[in-house]
Amino acid sequence: MLKQLKHAFSLRKQFISLLVGVPSYETYVEHMKKHHPDEPVPTRKQFFCEAQEARYNAKDGKVSRCC
Repeated sequence: MLKQLKHAFSLRKQFISLLVGVPSYETYVEHMKKHHPDEPVPTRKQFFCEAQEARYNAKDGKVSRCC
C-alpha cells in the first residue's frame, strides 16, 4: 500500500510539473549522462531557471511576463 501511495505521489508531481511547463529534472539528468557524458550536469536550480527562461523569457528564474 505504501509503495502504491509513493508511486501515485510521484506521478502527481510529474503531472503538475508538466502542467506548468517544467520538464523532469531526473529525465534530463539521465539523458545528459547517457548522451553527453563529458558535459557537466546543471544543478536542479540551474535546470529550473533555464526551463523558466526558455518558456517565459525569464531572467534568473524570475518571470518577466505572463503571456
